[in-house]
Parts: sequence; structure tokens; C-alpha cells
Amino acid sequence: MSELLDPNDVNVFWNDLVEESQKIAKNELVLEDLLNRHVLSCKSLSVCLARIISSKLASREVDRQQLFSVCMQAYTEDPNLLKSAVADVLAVANRDPASKSIVRILLFLKGPHVIESFRVANWLWKRGRIDLASYIQSRISEVFSVDIHPAATLGNGLMFDHATNIVIGETAVVADTVSILHDVTLGGTGKEQGDRHPKVGKGVMIGAGAKVLGNIRIGEGAIVGAGSVVLADVPAHCTVVGVPARVVGHPSMDMPSLDMDQTLAMTENDMKKANELCPVIDIRQI
Repeated sequence: MSELLDPNDVNVFWNDLVEESQKIAKNELVLEDLLNRHVLSCKSLSVCLARIISSKLASREVDRQQLFSVCMQAYTEDPNLLKSAVADVLAVANRDPASKSIVRILLFLKGPHVIESFRVANWLWKRGRIDLASYIQSRISEVFSVDIHPAATLGNGLMFDHATNIVIGETAVVADTVSILHDVTLGGTGKEQGDRHPKVGKGVMIGAGAKVLGNIRIGEGAIVGAGSVVLADVPAHCTVVGVPARVVGHPSMDMPSLDMDQTLAMTENDMKKANELCPVIDIRQI
């Protein structure tokens, strides 16, 4: 599988999803009804996604059919949402050694559920339907323990690994091909207004429990180590750890989000090359 999309990828992905679902339904009868409802009885990926999202976020006050209709409207008016969903699922398949089945990723992992639900909320927000977007944000928080403001900007091919307790603020920007682990905050530093949240570059990996605060930039291809508190810009292709975070090394590849290597182990040759590109500095002095 590839994270590179072309106009035919949605159809190819949908055909693969149906074929895999048929095999699982045949071998695991307990899941037959679930697979029939969410995949096998659907005419397209848009219907499949709309059923998954609406079943997760429905409540006594806003029922499943109402949310299903909203999702279908979003997918009809903006087909790029489907391409984004395919890229997000393939991101997990390519990066997570525990998750290779696209059926299990799409139906059972809450990371994709969160991201695709957010994309619908963001679509509503951009069209001025602020209250419904905020309702979906609230339901995402209640159901998945993830809070993403619907005005945030998220790129394609994202992986939220485990996803629990991720918080992303209103003016945050997350570029394509980023991997974020659980308990990460992309937040502000106080009561300031305006542009106040982090901007995360392409290919960045943010480790579990990291807190990235303020209108700062995490450069392309950087790693933020688990448990770090980042309060200043991070140069591209550098690894930062600590409280407050400081540069301690350099990833061994251009986009560490793809490799998901959270160790600091590097060959001597890798370190030499990395130091030529990005000398080790203390970001508190930037």
C-alpha cells in the first residue's frame, strides 16, 4: 500500500475494503452483521464512512440518521474528504506494525474515527455552521476523549496512534504525514486571542504525552520526544526532548513520522550527516 494518492485510489481502496470484509464476515460470524451494516450493504466509501461516524456520534438528542445526512452532504459537496480518509487509513497501515488490516483500522481504531469525524466538523465550520460543528466537537470529546477545535487545520495522511487525550487548539495547523501519539496537546499558553497555537510541519512525529504550547513552529521532519514540553520553535529535522525541550539530536530520516522510531539511537555516519544539516542547539536560546 502507498500513501500517495491518485484519482482512482478511492475506488481501489473501496474495492479492497469490501473484499477483505467479505473474507472476515465468512470466517467470523459474530461480526457478520456489523460488516454488513458498515461495509457490505454500502454502495460506496462515502456511505460507509457516514454510517461509521453517525453510529459513533449519535445521541438521544441528535439521532444517527440526522448525522448520517450531514456526513453524506459533506462527502457529496467535497469529495476530497474521501481522499483524505483513504490517506489517513493507509497512514496507519504503513506505520503501525500492529495494524495492517484496512477493515480493522477503519472499523475498530478510534484514531481514524476521530480524524474523519473532525473533517466533517471542519467542513461545517468553514461553511458557517458553527453550532453543529461545535456539537460534533463535543461528541468527539465525549465519545473518544479527544478534543480538536473544528477550526483547526489538519493535513492528509495523519496517524493518531491510540488517540486518547489528544487536544488540538483552534488556530493549530498540522501538515501532511504527521504522526501523533496519545496524550499530546497542541495548545495555547494562556488567555491570548488570535493566532496562538502550534504549527506542525510535514513528517513530524510527536511522542506520547508531549505538550507543544503557543504560536510556535515545529519544523518539517522533526521529532518531539515523549513527555516533552515545547515552548519555542523547533528547527527542521531535529529531535527535541525534555522540560523545557531542547535539541538533543537528529532523526535518521527526512520524515520520522513514517518510521515511528522513538529511540535516539543513530549510527556515527547518520549523526555526522545530521550535524552537517542541523547543528545541535538549545532551543531556549532561539
